Amino acid sequence: MTDLSQSSPSPSNRPNPSRPSEPFDTNHPLIVFDGVCLLCSGFVRMVVRLDRQDRFRFATAQSPFGEALFRQYGLRTDAYETNLVLVDGAAFTRLDSFVAVMSELGWPWRAAKVLLLLPRPLRDWLYDRIAKNRYALFGRRDRCDVPSAELRGRLIG
Repeated sequence: MTDLSQSSPSPSNRPNPSRPSEPFDTNHPLIVFDGVCLLCSGFVRMVVRLDRQDRFRFATAQSPFGEALFRQYGLRTDAYETNLVLVDGAAFTRLDSFVAVMSELGWPWRAAKVLLLLPRPLRDWLYDRIAKNRYALFGRRDRCDVPSAELRGRLIG
């Protein structure tokens, strides 16, 4: 999987880097997702349902906290075409972020690691095709959804 914490982002997509002002407990994996994307929000609802230990925390990319994290890791903040997953100090994007989340959920979800057998260019191409067309395929909201009570307690930012 790709660990973004060891790579330096390209300056072209890194507007004014800033660190998130809100502290969060790094003992909990964090998913930063596009809050208006129905696919992304559905993924978060699925993780909430499957995460029986309540380990995961969540933030929308549109929140100041989420945007600051995207900037910190050199990700675009004008089009949220990936989610950002932080696990044990390592940052993951694209399909690697999905695999990182599934791995944290344990068996049988850990079997998603088989996706890492695909060559990176193919994984990235597949992910990018879905990400670029996610609104057309799955829909979007005009603004971030009101979270359920269960999710509200785990939402940061």
